[in-house]
Amino acid sequence: MIDILRDIGVIARSLDSIANIEFKELKLTKGQYLYLVRIQENPGIIPDKLSEMIKVDRTTASRAIQKLEANGYIEKHSDPVNKKIKRLFTTQKGDELADVIVRENEYSNGVALTGLTDEEIKLFSQFLTTIKQNVEEDWDFVKKGNKRIY
Repeated sequence: MIDILRDIGVIARSLDSIANIEFKELKLTKGQYLYLVRIQENPGIIPDKLSEMIKVDRTTASRAIQKLEANGYIEKHSDPVNKKIKRLFTTQKGDELADVIVRENEYSNGVALTGLTDEEIKLFSQFLTTIKQNVEEDWDFVKKGNKRIY
C-alpha cells in the first residue's frame, strides 16, 4: 500500500520547520503563525472555535493565544451579549505580521506545486479536500471519546 499520509506528514513537518525558522526573527514561536492568520481571517472568532479549526486542544490554543496577546498581535474583546465570551481580533501589528505570513504561504505553495499543470493542481486540491474531510470526521469521532477499530 502506498503511504500517502507519511508523505503528507513529511511535507507538513518540513513546511512547519521552515516557517518556524523564518518566523523566529519575527518573535513568533512554534506554530503561532497559524493562530494569527486564522484570527485575521475570522475576526471575532472565539478560542474554542479556533482550537477546533486548527485541530489542537484548548490548552494548547490558550497558550498560543496568550503569547500572541502578550506580544501585541491580537486582542480579546468581550462579546456584547455574553460578557463571558471573549472574541479574538488582530491588532494593526498583528495584521502586518499576518500579511508577511500569507506571503510566505503563497511562496511555499508555489514551490510545492512547481512542475504541476493547472489541471493537476485542481485535481490534487480536490483529492486533498476529500482526504481532509475524511480525517476531520475521524478526528471529531475520536475527540468525542470514541475508539476507532483497526
